[in-house]
Amino acid sequence: MDFLYVKALHIIFIVTWFAGLFYIVRLFMYHVEAEKKDEPAKEILQTQYKLMSKRLWYMITWPSAVLASFFGFWMLYKSPYFLSESWMLVKLAFVLALFFYHGLCHVIYKQLQNDIIKYSAFKLRLINEIPTVILFAVIFLVELQHSVNWIWGVVGIILFGVLLMLGIRLYKKIREKRSWEKAEKEVLKNKDS
Repeated sequence: MDFLYVKALHIIFIVTWFAGLFYIVRLFMYHVEAEKKDEPAKEILQTQYKLMSKRLWYMITWPSAVLASFFGFWMLYKSPYFLSESWMLVKLAFVLALFFYHGLCHVIYKQLQNDIIKYSAFKLRLINEIPTVILFAVIFLVELQHSVNWIWGVVGIILFGVLLMLGIRLYKKIREKRSWEKAEKEVLKNKDS
């Protein structure tokens, strides 16, 4: 098979893999947030999130991870000189981090399927930003290769990750403030009636 076809398939399955990784943690968050609902809503929602997670995880995310890896290794097999490039070694380190992240998601998936909740929705929001940082890092490394000193690129990605985390904390504070204001209005409304 021509190298460009393999590269195209690699990119397609990277996109679907990341789509699965981005969405699965959102489903985890919704599952955890449903824990605070009253019955029967809690059971209905959590049952639905389990089903959605199972389909996403085993029909899209896992196959995409396997196929993206297969086509990526095929490209390295066809062009082993890439392994002598420093940007490629850094990219592979980020890919390894992505595999660890995928493994973490699998552990959380299994826990939630067994009704074990170990992470808060906020922690899951933080966890959900990890693949964003990895995606930015890999795309910049691949596309800019020699035109940017990769060390500065990695520093930039780390700073980007820090900014994402600060943004999430700000979002949490805004959300808590809104829910507090809403609760105050409810109390005042009930007091007036």
